[in-house]
Amino acid sequence: MHCRTKSLVNHPPRIRAVILAGGLGRRMGGRDKGLIPLAGKPLVAHVLAAVAPQVDAVSINTPNPDYGRFGLPLLDDAFPDRAGPLAGILAALETSEADLVLSVPCDTPRLPTDLVARLLAGLDGHEACAAADEAREHPVIALWRPALAGRLRAYLESGERRVGRWLAGLDHAWVRFDAAALTNANTPDDLERLG
Repeated sequence: MHCRTKSLVNHPPRIRAVILAGGLGRRMGGRDKGLIPLAGKPLVAHVLAAVAPQVDAVSINTPNPDYGRFGLPLLDDAFPDRAGPLAGILAALETSEADLVLSVPCDTPRLPTDLVARLLAGLDGHEACAAADEAREHPVIALWRPALAGRLRAYLESGERRVGRWLAGLDHAWVRFDAAALTNANTPDDLERLG
């Protein structure tokens, strides 16, 4: 599911999504969050259903081969030692032939159907554009330009792991969404509320 780069001026940008499913699930008792069921389907299946119609290709960032059941490319971290979401974003940036990379976590099952359109409008000439709601920012839900790959690798090599700090150092924009659309399942209580 490779994408060929086209000019952003003459063509709609080709966008590759990466669903980040490489976390350790500590607050879920060590369970792989993306595979935990919600309303009869794994969390990641809800994310995939929301995102796939909005992009040209989808990969799942995970070391877990069980995600192969979804028939998508599995993308391992491009950085050692399970360095968090940025390692998955880096893997997507370094391997994408698309014009832009969309990152989303595997535990946000209510993502809106206009997520990409609104982030794309907010991106404009910026290096990245991320989602926020009225209460907080969600820097993992974002559009990124693949040209950022080298800088992101250097950031991780410096020992940094925080997505918000990385984004703050870029020319970036925020787009506000309803909080319900960005709700994630970090804990069993969160999952119960989403159900």
